[in-house]
Amino acid sequence: MQPIEYISRFSRLGKRVSDLSRMGSLLDAIGRPQEGQTFIHIAGTNGKGSIAQMFSEVLTAQGYRAGLFTSPYIVSFYDRIKVDNKNITEAQLSDILEGLAPVIEAHPMCGSFSQFEITQAAAFVHFRRQGCRVVVLEAGLGGLLDSTNIIEKPLVSVIGSIGLDHTAILGDTVAEIAFQKAGIIKEGAPCVLSAGAPEDAVRVFETVAARRHSQLVIPDMKMCRIIRSGITGSDFLWRGKEYSVTMPGQHQVRNALTVIEALRLISDRLPVSFRSLRQGLERAQLFGRVEILSKEPLTVLDGSHNPDGMRALGGFLSQLGGRTVRAVIGMHTDKNAAGAVAQIAPYVSAFYPVSGFSDRDYPAGELADIITAAGGKAELMEGEPSDVISALRQRYPEDVLLICGSLYLVSYVKQSGFTG
Repeated sequence: MQPIEYISRFSRLGKRVSDLSRMGSLLDAIGRPQEGQTFIHIAGTNGKGSIAQMFSEVLTAQGYRAGLFTSPYIVSFYDRIKVDNKNITEAQLSDILEGLAPVIEAHPMCGSFSQFEITQAAAFVHFRRQGCRVVVLEAGLGGLLDSTNIIEKPLVSVIGSIGLDHTAILGDTVAEIAFQKAGIIKEGAPCVLSAGAPEDAVRVFETVAARRHSQLVIPDMKMCRIIRSGITGSDFLWRGKEYSVTMPGQHQVRNALTVIEALRLISDRLPVSFRSLRQGLERAQLFGRVEILSKEPLTVLDGSHNPDGMRALGGFLSQLGGRTVRAVIGMHTDKNAAGAVAQIAPYVSAFYPVSGFSDRDYPAGELADIITAAGGKAELMEGEPSDVISALRQRYPEDVLLICGSLYLVSYVKQSGFTG
């Protein structure tokens, strides 16, 4: 069986749900593989992937057998399911799906399942087979009705940054979106919310946590001293100890604090030494999160695709000492492109909109109009995104080249073989 071909038979989003009964019935049918497993559950508008990778690296450094489930993939579909930071193999996933397929296809709701649900079910089976001590589980969309929320009680619930994204599904306000994310808070299980959440969101999390008798911890950035921050990462002091992250951008310090505090809360059940914690945070790397593709010319790849994520990217750009930044940008039509562009427009001398990297992207000309209306300068160039990137690197070797706007554009760049 070809795993990707099989999973692609199902719809991308599946039929819309109002509860988790569909995912529950699927897992019931295949033997409830999630039972007996230990989870760290992560939701949030941005930062989920970075936080998940940090957890995975720290737990692996400690010697735990750690599963990792994330989305979307960047280079390979098999990136989404890992054990000890090693991708599931095609043969492993094929074997799992061959066993699951007859049960899935006999299920009365077979036609309603999403690709995400089928992949998640296979991941749970893989983690059980591999004997994982703990699974780092990243929610796909929202939290309350996300299929990953089928787990009964995680060791800790973790919420990354909160902002406006997927508003057609999750709600039009920060409070509405926060309510969806807060859905992963479970009775009696502690929760860590990343620093910097809007007050409206904090109030929602406080209310839900109190109702579910969950200890809520929000790291205070005022207690954190950033020693150094630049294109090679940041060094910082927290609770009297020094840590380093190699993913650039001060927002990664916030993500690291979230991980540190979450592991502190569960240290009695999942002990981690300071050495493993420091080592794991320093090792953590993730494609397309302020990723430095090359230093000469400085080329930065970032998948931020909403105002909150672009605001964090803007924080990184502000540290470049006034260097001229040129941005190749592509975005999906379901994103708030104007709001996202406005966050980085003050730092970008010219935007070069591209399309053709996804079947849901804005046509370059339409995105150019949005950029102009948002206060940016847009210049159209002919050719595929890779052609535009190559031409700009040759034409402006002294400038910073930023490639941004979509994780799908990140995937396109990675799969095109660009090495910097």
